[in-house]
Amino acid sequence: MTTTISAERATSASPAAAGPRRRGPSLERRRQRVGWLFVTPFLVIFALFLVFPLVYAFGMSLFTSTLATGTQFTGIANYVKAFTDPLFLEGLLRVAAYALVMIPIQLIVALAAALVLDTLATKLSQLSRLLIFAPYAIPVVIGALMWSFLYSPRFGPAGTLFDVVGLSTPEFLAADTIFGSLVNIVTWQWSGYYMVVIYAALRSIDPSVYEAARIDGANGWQTALRIKVPMISSSMVMVITFALIGTLQFFTEPTVLRNIAQGAIDAAYTPNMYAYALAFSYSQFNYASTIAFSLGVLVFAGSYLFLFLTRKQSGLK
Repeated sequence: MTTTISAERATSASPAAAGPRRRGPSLERRRQRVGWLFVTPFLVIFALFLVFPLVYAFGMSLFTSTLATGTQFTGIANYVKAFTDPLFLEGLLRVAAYALVMIPIQLIVALAAALVLDTLATKLSQLSRLLIFAPYAIPVVIGALMWSFLYSPRFGPAGTLFDVVGLSTPEFLAADTIFGSLVNIVTWQWSGYYMVVIYAALRSIDPSVYEAARIDGANGWQTALRIKVPMISSSMVMVITFALIGTLQFFTEPTVLRNIAQGAIDAAYTPNMYAYALAFSYSQFNYASTIAFSLGVLVFAGSYLFLFLTRKQSGLK
């Protein structure tokens, strides 16, 4: 009896038996304050450079400023005007056409390069990855200027190459060929970045999966198309989303080539260029804010719709 009581007392007095001590409320508050201290710089920068500009642009879009009447609140009148503006609608259709053409080409090039590099086990694969990724490391403005030189029939090498084979040099920057020229520039610039994303996803696959496929008699093509591609579908969805957002915001390349390809690219070639021209060429800051905010809403809606339609492949619910 005495032994049992002593054991019970020893058990109740044991720190392990008593369970973990509850932390005091002061300790929890101190940890929360430390957490907010680390998060605050990000929140300040996020609010200063994203939230505030968006709110300010939306506020400007609700007003109309003229020399005769001054600044007046017009509500959604600017948005009604924007979605009936032929220049804005033509720009939207043009970037939609670029998206339908450029995104599949970029995805095919990036996927093919990643699949080939994934099968290489030599030092050549490291050099190849670097060479394919190199165009992305070049600033977009420099890349566009470089391609404008290559496209030039007088100064670029295209004229010499076509003269060697006895053909006339095509006008790469003419109105009927500028579409393909811009597709080529953007594909060259961004395919390497998308290749790196897809290649990283391929390297994360367990090699035992490939061993099992080989034992089952699958060849290289079957392994690539039936095993590798389905297993990296989420990464491919992410790549397409990035490409969709970037294409709908098409601006730098046509802006750089505008002065070179005279007559082929106008100030309203894309919605971003149209908003830029309205703001800095015609001082229509309110309507430019409307165009910019409308484009942002369309980009968000398009990206969300694509992710919603591909939520099974991307692993989202």
